[in-house]
Amino acid sequence: MTDIVQITVDGRPLDVPAGRTIAAALMLEQQRMAWRTSRVTGRPRGVFCGIGVCFDCTAVIDGAHGLRTCLVEAADGMVVETSAQPPSIPDPSEPAQEAADDT
Repeated sequence: MTDIVQITVDGRPLDVPAGRTIAAALMLEQQRMAWRTSRVTGRPRGVFCGIGVCFDCTAVIDGAHGLRTCLVEAADGMVVETSAQPPSIPDPSEPAQEAADDT
């Protein structure tokens, strides 16, 4: 008999075999093979390397942004948000905003 943990993904419960990563759990559902989109082209993204080298599989897990789902083991009660947008990355072509001088 396989132990099952229940996580919540985008507000919906998902039963997952114990010991699976969040990425593996998401891939159990055919419609979740990709749960992010590319910022440039809008094309679907999901697991690419599966070993934590790339950042294609990130999600918000228990409130922590940008976690690589291929490295996080599913735990009972865990809350995963795949639809949350990652924090914006500053445009390197724009000058950095300098902090006000307190002196």
